[in-house]
Amino acid sequence: MQNKVAVVTGGASGIGRAVAEKLASVGCKVVIADFNPETGSVAAEQIGASFVQADLSDAEQCRSVIAQAAELHGSVDILVNNAGFQHISPIEEFPVEQWNKLIGVMLTAPFLLMRYAWPMMKQNGWGRVINIASVHAMVASPFKAGYISAKHGVIGLTKTAALEGGEFGITVNAICPAYVRTPLVENQIADQARTRGIREDQVVTDVMLKNAAIKKLIEPEEVANLVAFLASDQASSITGSSLTIDSGWTAQ
Repeated sequence: MQNKVAVVTGGASGIGRAVAEKLASVGCKVVIADFNPETGSVAAEQIGASFVQADLSDAEQCRSVIAQAAELHGSVDILVNNAGFQHISPIEEFPVEQWNKLIGVMLTAPFLLMRYAWPMMKQNGWGRVINIASVHAMVASPFKAGYISAKHGVIGLTKTAALEGGEFGITVNAICPAYVRTPLVENQIADQARTRGIREDQVVTDVMLKNAAIKKLIEPEEVANLVAFLASDQASSITGSSLTIDSGWTAQ
């Protein structure tokens, strides 16, 4: 993957940062796209990547991310759609603006970013799109209507794009991790405790790890390693797949 150009959204922290670090370590030219200019700039400097600030709920800024990456490095070869956030509340209390934001960042943005990168991948006869979905793209949990709906949609988008990209050397896959040790997960512990009326320590044991055969949070580097494999030529026949890193959750 030497000198392949990789765009990683939400690359300032958590899974995205681990992915950016891994791809840079195997020779990719990495462009981090993130909402936070401070953490994004620091991450890019430490990794040796480029940084593009973007609000991915805005269609024009999605287009700009791909355009800036191509301007910096000449093309886009690898797209990792990782950016996301959560809002936890019952359906009857779920704010419509949060629903729209969640769908915009986690479903519409991956479509748009893929759409803008697609012509370059076709022209090159090679491309990799890796969508960071979630175990919640396959199963549901209460109080996460927007997040789970968006992630289920990502699986459909992944399959459709894989069918369209095959003849052009473009593979499209999704990774579906269970709870990963990230700021996003740590920040929702208090929200889960409040919504469910339980203690914060119970959220980890009784909610996050309840359905897991392996009782530990997943490390971001585990997801990053799978991203690097899917982006490599060794995975050239894997497309349209949803690969779980879920500690046995969906084996039930």
